[in-house]
Amino acid sequence: MKPNTLWLALAATILFPAVAVADNVTPMTPDGVASYEKIRPEADFIKRVAMVPMRDGTKLYTVILMKKGTNNAPILLSRTPYNAEASAMRASSQKLSESVPVMDVDYVEDNYIRVYQDLRGVHKSEGVFIGNRPLSGPLNSTGIDESTDAYDAIDWLVNNVKESNGKVGIIGSSYLGFTTLMAEINPHPALKAAVPQSPMVDGWMGDDWFHNGAFRNAVINYAVVQSTAKAESDGTAVGAADDYSRFLEAGSTGDYLKKWGFDHYPMIRKFTENPAYTDFWSLQAVDKIIAKQPLKVPTMLVVGQWDQEDSYGAPAVYNAIEPKDKHNDMVSLVIGPWRHSGVNHYGYKLGALTFTGDTAHEFRVKYMKPFFDHYLKGAPDPKTPPVLTYATGANQWDESPKWPMGKPQKIYMTDNMGLSFTANGNDKAHDDYVSDPAKPVPFVPRPINLNDPAQWRPWLVHDQRFVSNRPDVLVYTSDALDKPVHIMGAPMVNLFAATSGTDADWVVKLVDVYPNTTSEGASQGYVGQEMTGFELPVGIEIFRGRYVNGFDKPTPLTPGKVEHYHFGLPNVDHVFLPGHKIMVQVQSTLFPLYDRNPQTFVDNIFYAQKADYQKATMSVFHSSNIELPVAE
Repeated sequence: MKPNTLWLALAATILFPAVAVADNVTPMTPDGVASYEKIRPEADFIKRVAMVPMRDGTKLYTVILMKKGTNNAPILLSRTPYNAEASAMRASSQKLSESVPVMDVDYVEDNYIRVYQDLRGVHKSEGVFIGNRPLSGPLNSTGIDESTDAYDAIDWLVNNVKESNGKVGIIGSSYLGFTTLMAEINPHPALKAAVPQSPMVDGWMGDDWFHNGAFRNAVINYAVVQSTAKAESDGTAVGAADDYSRFLEAGSTGDYLKKWGFDHYPMIRKFTENPAYTDFWSLQAVDKIIAKQPLKVPTMLVVGQWDQEDSYGAPAVYNAIEPKDKHNDMVSLVIGPWRHSGVNHYGYKLGALTFTGDTAHEFRVKYMKPFFDHYLKGAPDPKTPPVLTYATGANQWDESPKWPMGKPQKIYMTDNMGLSFTANGNDKAHDDYVSDPAKPVPFVPRPINLNDPAQWRPWLVHDQRFVSNRPDVLVYTSDALDKPVHIMGAPMVNLFAATSGTDADWVVKLVDVYPNTTSEGASQGYVGQEMTGFELPVGIEIFRGRYVNGFDKPTPLTPGKVEHYHFGLPNVDHVFLPGHKIMVQVQSTLFPLYDRNPQTFVDNIFYAQKADYQKATMSVFHSSNIELPVAE
C-alpha cells in the first residue's frame, strides 16, 4: 500500500469507526428487548427522575419535566398517591404539550417546571402509606406528616433543580388538594402560592368517607385500591352486576365487607370502628387545623358545584382562613360548574347540561394561571377576585367580594305538596311516607355500578324524575316563577320531622324544575328536548338522625317526637329562571351510595342484623323550610 493510501485508510478508521453488526437473526433469535427509551433525542423536553430524601431518610419518587431551554423558572408541584409517573406523562410523544395532562399544557409551554411526586408507601416511593396521614400531634407522634414531606421535597427541588428560580407553587385536586393544604402548614419559605382543588378536608363531616354520619359505600373500592400492593391493585373483584342488588343482598355494609374479604383492611376498619365524630375524626379535620395557622401562602380554593366526592372541603377551609385575610387579597374561593376535579378537564358540559364554551379552560387561563404567574414569576397583579363563581342557569361568571353573597330567605313546605316563601301557619300539618329498608331509593337509575365513571361523575345532575313518583319520596313544588331567583351560598335545611322508628336518615334535594317546553334554547344551559321538564338537582345532602343531638354522641330517636334537623346543602351559584319551578324532595334512603339506616337504633350500623331493618313511618311537618341564600 502506498504511504498516502495508508494514511487515508487510517484517517477513515479514526473518523468513521466500524459499526458493530449484530449476529444475523434466525427464526430462533429471542425477541425480547430489555427496554426502549421513549424520549428520543429530538424530544422538545427534559425528563428527570429523582429519589428525593425526606428528613427521616425515606426517599420519594419524583418526576421533573420541563421544555428544553427552560431557565430561571418556577416549579409547579403536585404530591400524589395516584402514581406520579402516570400522572405526569399521560401520553407518549416527543412534544411535552402532547404528553402532559391538559391542565399542565399552558404551564410547560410558558417556562414552568412541572413536578409530580409519589407519596410515602405508594407506587415507586419508599416508606409506609397512611391514608390522609394526620398532622404531627395528638394522632401522630412520629414527627413525619405530609407537611414535613412537602417542606423537604420543596427544599430539595429549589436546591437541586438548576433551572429553577427558587419559587414553588403547589396544586392538586382531591387527595392532592389535601396534600396541597398540608404543604401550607409550617410552609417552606420557597412556597409562594397554592391552589387546593376539591380538597379532602373532613372525611366524616362531608367529604369522601361520610356525610353527616352516613357512610358512603362508594369508598370501599377506593380503600382497597389504595391499600393493596403500594396502590397497584385493580380494586375489588366483585363483578359487574347491579351494586344495588349486591349491597342489598349482603345485608349491612359490615356484612358486605366480610363477604368480600375487605373487613380486615386497616383503612376500612378506621371507618367501621369509628362511626361517630369523635377525636379520631375531628382532630384530623384540616379546616380546624389550618384555622389555627398563620396565613402565609396566597391560596386559591377551587371546587365544583356538583362535586360528587369533596363538596365540603374548599368552602370549609375558606370559612376557616378568610377571616385572617385582612386585605381580602390572600384567599379566594372558586366554584365552577363542574364535577369532582372537573376544573382540570374539559368544561363544556356535565351530564345533560351544556355551557357556553369550555368553562374549565376559561377559568384556568383567565384566573388560575395569572394567579401563579404573579406569585411565581413576578407578573403584574391580576387582581384575583375574592370569590369567583359560575351562575348556572344564567351561564355566566360572577365576581364577588365575599361568600356567601345571598341573604337567607325561607321557602316553606305547604299544604297540597306546595312550596312557598310564605309560611302557611299550621305547624302541626305534616306529610307522611313509609320508608322500607328492603326497598331503598336508588341514587341513580338501576343497574348501578359505583365504579363506572360514566355513571358516577355526573350523578349529582341526574334528572330526578326517576324517583319523583315513588311513594317513599315527598315532592314539594312551587308555582312557576314570574321572576328569577338567584341563590349564592349554601342553602340551609330546617327539617322538622318525626319517625315511628328509633333512628332515621333524612335526604333533602333542592331541585330546579325546567318548563315542559323546548322554547328556552341552548343559551340557558340545555339543547332542545333533552331538558324538557327536567328536574335538575341544585343540591343533595343526607343527615343521619342519631346525630341530631351532636355528631359525637349518637342517641336513639324517640318515636313520634318531632326533631329539628339543621344542615347545609352544597354551596352553589344558581339562577332559577322565570317559568321554572323550585322543588324540594325528601326521602330516607339514597342507595347504595350511602349505607342503609336500619331505622332501629343499634350501637354501630355497620354491624346491624337482619332483624334490625324495619319499616318506619316518616312525618315531615310544614314548619320545615329551606333557607335559600337569595342574592339581590
